[in-house]
Amino acid sequence: MARATEAAPRLSALRHDARHALRRPANWIQLAKFCVVGASGYVVNLGLYTALVHAADLNYIAAAVCSFTVAVANNYMWNRVWTFRRERGHIALQGVKFLVVSLAALGANLAVLALLVELGVPKVPAQAAAIVLVTPLSFLGNKLWSFRP
Repeated sequence: MARATEAAPRLSALRHDARHALRRPANWIQLAKFCVVGASGYVVNLGLYTALVHAADLNYIAAAVCSFTVAVANNYMWNRVWTFRRERGHIALQGVKFLVVSLAALGANLAVLALLVELGVPKVPAQAAAIVLVTPLSFLGNKLWSFRP
């Protein structure tokens, strides 16, 4: 019971922060930049994923993890120098936070990907959809935690 009462103020503060963040026009500009960076990561991720699944005949889950690794490095660099450049903090600390958010997004991505493939969606379109569906989680995590000033 004590944990629930301790977590309630933190959850309330997180909700307040999220509502406040979504009301500021500058955050919508950041979202657009994040989407541009995400689009470049999307191309990197999906291109490498397609090559690994079709040309290298790698298991689709292993291919998703490999392509994710390359895309997340691309996205971190561009988000740090462009999208969230005013919120730049210590490179290693932000990098670790970005990685934690990205790993959570990867977990969600793999769950959606596996579900879609099990439902009969071809592997590449399933990965394309999974990346798009997980993007809001990634943006909020990075905006509210990784790159928070």
